[in-house]
Amino acid sequence: MAKRAVSDQAKSRVEPGRFLLLSLEIVVGGFAILLLGGAFMADQAWFDRHFLPIFAIRHSVMIAAEQGVRGFVILTVVILLLICRRPITLFLGRATVGGILRVVLAGALALGTVELILRVHPLHPHDADPLELEPRRQSDPLLGWKFVPSRSAVAREAGRPVPYSFNAASYRIPAPGTEVDFARPTLIFTGESIIVGFGLTWDETIPAQVSALVGIQSANLAVSDYSNDQSYLRLAAELPRFQKPVAVVTLFMPLLFDRNLLKNRPSLGPALVWHPPEQQWRLAALLHWLVPYRSVATIDEGILRTRDSLGALVHLACARGAQPLIVVPQFGGASPVEEALRRRILDEAGLPYVSARLDPTWHLPGDAHPDARGARAIAAAVVARLRLNNAPSVSKAQWKDNCGVFGSTKENPNPTRR
Repeated sequence: MAKRAVSDQAKSRVEPGRFLLLSLEIVVGGFAILLLGGAFMADQAWFDRHFLPIFAIRHSVMIAAEQGVRGFVILTVVILLLICRRPITLFLGRATVGGILRVVLAGALALGTVELILRVHPLHPHDADPLELEPRRQSDPLLGWKFVPSRSAVAREAGRPVPYSFNAASYRIPAPGTEVDFARPTLIFTGESIIVGFGLTWDETIPAQVSALVGIQSANLAVSDYSNDQSYLRLAAELPRFQKPVAVVTLFMPLLFDRNLLKNRPSLGPALVWHPPEQQWRLAALLHWLVPYRSVATIDEGILRTRDSLGALVHLACARGAQPLIVVPQFGGASPVEEALRRRILDEAGLPYVSARLDPTWHLPGDAHPDARGARAIAAAVVARLRLNNAPSVSKAQWKDNCGVFGSTKENPNPTRR
C-alpha cells in the first residue's frame, strides 16, 4: 500500500508537467496557425491596400519582395509546426519566472541602448538624406529645413560633378551672384528634389528649361525631400515677394505620396492649421522604414490632406493672378495603386495638372531621379499646358480653366499655427 501511495504521489507530480507541456504546445501551434492564416489572407490586393509605392523601388521589385515575404512566412510556419513546435514547447516548459524576467530585462536594456545610439545621430527624417549632405540644408522652424543660403557647392551625383548655387533666399540659381528680379514676370516652381534638379546642372533643370522655352524668368523655390505640405508652406512664405507671378508650378507623384503621411516634419491639418514635427521614438521610425505598413484609415486621411494642400496652393496662385499647375511625372506605365492615388487626389478634386510620361530609361545612372532627357520632357509638358507662348487671350482662357472656382474664392489660403 505504501508503494502504491508513493507511486500515485509521483504520478500526481508528473501530471501537471504534462498538462503544462500540452498547453504550451497548443499555444505554439495556435500561434503558427494564426500566422499561416494571415499569410494566406495577405494576397497582392492586401499589400496594395497597405503598402504604398516607393519612389526608389520599381513596382515589379516591390511585388516580388512582398510575395517573397509572404512565402517566407508560410515556410517559417511550416517549419515551426513540423519541426520546431516540440523543441520550443520543451524549452518554454523548463523556463522559470526568474529566467523569463532576466530575458525581458535584457531585451529592454538592449532596446534602450539601441534607441540611445540612434539618438546620437543628427535629427533628420528617417526617409531623408542627412542635412549636411551636399547641397547642404539647415533646420528651419516653419518649413523643417531649407538649403543653406548664399552658398555654392559641387556634389558628385551619378558619376559626375554637379554645381549647386543658392541665393540669400535659398533659391537655386544659375551661378553665384545671380539674383531673381522680384519686379519681373516670373515662373515660380516649388517642390522637392526633382524640381530642385537633383543630379542636374542648372541649364538641365525643369525651371531653367521652361524659362528658356517661354522666355520668362523662373524662380526655383524647391527643397530636397519636401512633402506637398512643405512645398505649399514654402510658396506661401515666398510668393508675396514676387510682384508679377505668371505661373506657379509644383509636383505630385504617387510614388512620393507616403512622404505626405510622415509626422516627423511640419505638416498641415484641417483648415490649413500648421502642425510641428512630432518627436518619435527612433526605433519606431526605423521599424516603419523597414516595414512601411499603412492602415486604410491613415491612407484615406493622407489623401484628404494632400488634396487640401494642393488645392490651397492652386488657390494661392489664382489669388495672385498666376496660372497654377501640378505636374505629374510618370516613368513608363502607372500601376493600379498609382492610378488610384492620382484619381482620388487630383481628378476628384478637379485640380489642374498635366501628366508627363517618361521613358523608363530616362533617369540618372543608379538613381531614380529624371536625367536631363526626363527633365526636358517634363518641361515640355508644363509649357504645353500653360500655353504661355500663345496669344494673351489664350493664356487668359487657360488661367480660367486652371483656376475655375479657385480664382473667385476669397478664403484666406495662408496656414495658421496650432
